[in-house]
Amino acid sequence: MGNYSLSQGNHKSVAMIFFRTAIYVILIITAIYFLIPLLIMIFTSLKSMDDIRTGNLISLPREISFDAWKSAWDSSCIGVTCEGIKGYFWNSMKITVPAVLISTFIGAANGYVFSKWKFRGSEVLFSILLLGCFIPFQIILLPMAKMLGTIGLAQTIQGLILVHIIYGLAFTTLFFRNFYVTIPQDLVNAAKIDGAGFFRIFFKIMLPVSIPIFVVCIIWQTTQIWNDFLFGVVFSSGETQPVTVALNNLVNTSTGVKKYNVDMAAAIIAALPTLAVYIIAGKYFLRGLTAGSVKG
Repeated sequence: MGNYSLSQGNHKSVAMIFFRTAIYVILIITAIYFLIPLLIMIFTSLKSMDDIRTGNLISLPREISFDAWKSAWDSSCIGVTCEGIKGYFWNSMKITVPAVLISTFIGAANGYVFSKWKFRGSEVLFSILLLGCFIPFQIILLPMAKMLGTIGLAQTIQGLILVHIIYGLAFTTLFFRNFYVTIPQDLVNAAKIDGAGFFRIFFKIMLPVSIPIFVVCIIWQTTQIWNDFLFGVVFSSGETQPVTVALNNLVNTSTGVKKYNVDMAAAIIAALPTLAVYIIAGKYFLRGLTAGSVKG
């Protein structure tokens, strides 16, 4: 009987090892499948044009060259066409950083009000605000352009910042409101009894426990704003354009021979900030999303 139990246990161990190995193999194959386009982009960006013409798509560079990266980042202008995306990259930085910080902080304040300081009509107002999460971008283009022109911010970086703040408020408010409803109301009531007011409760109690949802909002907003193309191409022009618009212009503008290595290098450079955000804070993203899933 003892030998039978031992044998059965060995069979289960072998089955578990086989099952775990199969899972890892499937995950590795899936990861390779999704990484192939990125690897092709990296290989192509490190090749010379002669290497690209004579090689195949997934071949390794015969000689590694960073000339395409230099041209993609900051090359001189030929006629009216400039290859470098350096200035537009910093435009996106100037747009993304303040828009993310402001929309996240205002969303935190809104979520705090809608969850802990409810007033008559607050649920209706919150429902109306949520409509912003479902309104397609195209619907607001004309009224937003009219508003920016009226206040003198048309075709400016400041105008794009304002657009992204307004459009992001619905999402950040939703995230923070759903997080704050899980915080016991008794905690807020006790603070009120001790004499704490609206702002003191917000800054001393709510914000210190909001780090997980702050990470979620920052990652969400950074990704949405940095990768935006529609608002950038409609509400900016010339030197105020974000990097996504400049990348599109670079790839679709041909002056003589098409420089695929420069196009690939520029695309990778444009993707680096959002990639860095996910690498640094990605492990906190799921934690933040699930932090408010269980009340209490």
